[in-house]
Amino acid sequence: MKKLLLVVLILIGLQTQAQQATPYFCCDSITYWTDQGQGFNIGLDTSNIIHNPDSIDVWWSVCTNGLCYAGDGMYDYFPQVTVYDTLKVSYDVYLYENGVAEVCSREDWLVFDQNSFSWVLLNMIPTSLPGFVIEEDGVRWWNGKIYDLQGRELKEIPVGKMYIREGKLHITR
Repeated sequence: MKKLLLVVLILIGLQTQAQQATPYFCCDSITYWTDQGQGFNIGLDTSNIIHNPDSIDVWWSVCTNGLCYAGDGMYDYFPQVTVYDTLKVSYDVYLYENGVAEVCSREDWLVFDQNSFSWVLLNMIPTSLPGFVIEEDGVRWWNGKIYDLQGRELKEIPVGKMYIREGKLHITR
């Protein structure tokens, strides 16, 4: 009888441990989208959430030029933002299902890419430019190519935009 009771208790303990080891929600499945319209539009993309939560609370924070703006909801709009700003976008998502809550948080830095007309992650922009070699005597030899501020090679000089040629920043009118 003691052995049978011990086996039952062990099985209940294993089942409880298995339930606790499985995460109920998956924060990695939550992303957001942005819109390149006037101001800054942002929304939560929940199309990949594994479970169907009972409710979702979203809290946004968008910071630019030392000022932060708060918002909430699945979608929000920040008219103070321009395409010339560098943004710090943060969110906290509270997922509730069957009395269980999970908090998902994220923070990204975004800049507006004038070529694709969309907001992109700041860490996706190249931090160095190809096109020159440093010789032994310290003289830089440039290949004469033109680059935008993201380091992409341009075929011609852009009008009204900044560009880099021979290691110097230029702008045409």
